[in-house]
Amino acid sequence: MNQLFNYHTHSRFSDGSAEPKAYIEEAIKQGFSSIGFSEHSVLPFENTFALQAGSEEAYIAEINSLKSEYRDQLQILMALEADYIPGISNDFQALKSSFGLDYIIGSVHLVKSHHSKDLWFIDGPKWETYDKGLHEIFGGDIQSGVTAYWHQINQMIEEELFDIIGHLDKIKMHNQGRWFNEDETWYQNLVNETISLIAQKGLIVEINTRGIYKGRSKSLFPGEQILFKLKERNIKITLSSDAHQPHELSLWFNEAKKIIKSCGFDSLAVFNNHTWTEQPLY
Repeated sequence: MNQLFNYHTHSRFSDGSAEPKAYIEEAIKQGFSSIGFSEHSVLPFENTFALQAGSEEAYIAEINSLKSEYRDQLQILMALEADYIPGISNDFQALKSSFGLDYIIGSVHLVKSHHSKDLWFIDGPKWETYDKGLHEIFGGDIQSGVTAYWHQINQMIEEELFDIIGHLDKIKMHNQGRWFNEDETWYQNLVNETISLIAQKGLIVEINTRGIYKGRSKSLFPGEQILFKLKERNIKITLSSDAHQPHELSLWFNEAKKIIKSCGFDSLAVFNNHTWTEQPLY
């Protein structure tokens, strides 16, 4: 059975580099069975990475048209990577219903502090942005900033309805061992709390390869330590590349599958006939 699929894909509608059709043609070329587009949801402030207000209709029309055009060659899915920011972002379920989405990926890229109106941007290519935000918003207190990140994920899990958690431990990406150690007790306690909530809600955790193939992380999002914990709790996982260019659709998949297997997993969550099922991991 074909096991090439990617549910985390960004086209030119958000911060990707190409038209959706270019990703579809590449997916067909690689022998994919399914591709899901997941543009960043609209946010109520100026930014360069998300769908811009008023562009949602064009995105929906484009993907629906491509679904029809390629229906005999490839399953094409339409989704959003919904950014969760307490008191700022839109209700996930309302987005799914109003736009007729197949699924939603819930993610945190911008961390809110109780002491500042500014947001800590933990993503992007520059570690300097991460460091600057940590100092300006959290006074350089890494434990406070990281705790806010995990608590924001917890709040998203408790308050929103969605399918997949995106790049669960992305807070580590620009850390690179500089600010905190993932083995520290306080960090492990935060991880364990979040994993318990994921298990309670029955969410799918995305195994995201982008950090590795972009050279920004030495491990998957999430890493092996968390993967073992997910397996212990029988939490379902899926595999995505978080592609921003067509050639990235399956980057580092073979290596990731070996790691996933070594952590005890023998299946991946896949989307078929409007529902999530499990497919053996080959």
